[in-house]
Amino acid sequence: MDQPGPIPRTTEAAAPLRGRLTIPVLAFGGILMAVMQTVVVPLLPDLPRLTGASAGAVSWTVTATLLSGAVLTPVLGRAGDMYGKRRVLTSALVLMTIGSVMCALSSDIAVLITARALQGAAASVVPLSISILRDELPPERRGSAVALMSSTVGIGAALGLPLAALVVQYYDWHTMFWLTSALGVLGVGGVWWAVRESPVREPGRFDVPGALGLAAGLVCLLLGVSQGGQWGWGSARVLGLFAATVVVLALWWWWQLRAETPLVDLRLVSRPRVGLSHVAALLTGFAFYANSLVTAQLVQAPKATGYGLGLSIVETGLCLLPGGVTMLLFSPLSARISAARGPRITLALGAAVIACGYVVRIADSRDLWMIILGATVVSTGTTLAYSALPTLILRAVPAEQTASANGVNVLMRTIGQATSSAAVAAVLVHHTSPVGGALVPTLHGYLLAFGMACAVALIAGAAALSIPGDPGTGTTRRTRGGTRDRRDEALEGA
Repeated sequence: MDQPGPIPRTTEAAAPLRGRLTIPVLAFGGILMAVMQTVVVPLLPDLPRLTGASAGAVSWTVTATLLSGAVLTPVLGRAGDMYGKRRVLTSALVLMTIGSVMCALSSDIAVLITARALQGAAASVVPLSISILRDELPPERRGSAVALMSSTVGIGAALGLPLAALVVQYYDWHTMFWLTSALGVLGVGGVWWAVRESPVREPGRFDVPGALGLAAGLVCLLLGVSQGGQWGWGSARVLGLFAATVVVLALWWWWQLRAETPLVDLRLVSRPRVGLSHVAALLTGFAFYANSLVTAQLVQAPKATGYGLGLSIVETGLCLLPGGVTMLLFSPLSARISAARGPRITLALGAAVIACGYVVRIADSRDLWMIILGATVVSTGTTLAYSALPTLILRAVPAEQTASANGVNVLMRTIGQATSSAAVAAVLVHHTSPVGGALVPTLHGYLLAFGMACAVALIAGAAALSIPGDPGTGTTRRTRGGTRDRRDEALEGA
């Protein structure tokens, strides 16, 4: 006697309002996370005066978020796979909101740094949301939803900078954090109401030694990379941190291969489809981050430099805004390309478009319209690449490991961005000239930074093309229970 097939999902027309709001609510959470990471940037020049702290101490309001986000993203991703993705996603948004409230209530630099570290937990929002989308959506809707979720990082960053600048310019700076606190409460409520808990779990005991080892190794690595320019790349502190990174991560790797339920399944990572995707994520993160980092400095440079436009922080944010809009518009295109040609082709195409954007930047970085055009082209390529990366991971790992695997992929992007920041800073420091009694980067230094990012983007494209192809790309079949992805069936069968 035939066994009854799986119960088909409710059609969208008959789905309750909560189900229809799942994608918008998760996308709002991703945008909110990016906004929260960006809003402190306009404050950095004034925070020493506002808090009475040194410029070095103030820089930790950015570094603390970077470090905690890098550490917590894979840890919370693994926790989501084991204990429930909706539960962990809600917890991450709650921590982010608590951090925002702390910033709104205090001007003490120690409190601000602690609060910003709490906000770093929100870096796990995107990989957890992507995993929820895989569990909850049918294959024909999954691609576009994942592409939109991936694009929220750039959309939120593009919106957050001008929004924060406007608030800081016309209101007390604490107002900005009260606003983000209210948005955080809205995000927590939206997830609690509209997102149901995924039934896909991976049982086992949480790998506490693995989590602590990864945290220690990442803190040493990212602290050395982010502070190398300030402390000196040859200083004992930086060299000691890099040596500690090698030792700690080697021990962590040894432990992961022997743990019964490891934090990161290194055997899975060693597969070319997964490992090369992580390499491409690191390189793409490097190439993408130089765009907003260099553009913001270049357009704010004094006109006396001969190339600078002397724009305010608000005007700078508006220059980056078209890139955010482009990311929103092009995310559906990315999903269609991935469905037709495969996500590795989309990733390679995105890397090539990023490189073309930097070619535009090298050709002309004096005229505002060319600067905006080049930055927007880079953002377009980033949309294609970032939208393809989680799709590659979803096709390559079992359903019960999607949150942790995407968490590692986001971690690699973060490491790429941190490395990009350090590399760009090193290039600009070595190419300066005196203007008005102060040393400022030369145009040649900026062009070298663009050339470096362009080269890394091309390497990312080569890495993408090296990823083994998926013979089941874009194919589905109809079963008695509904439409299922062949790749999902193969993974479940394995």
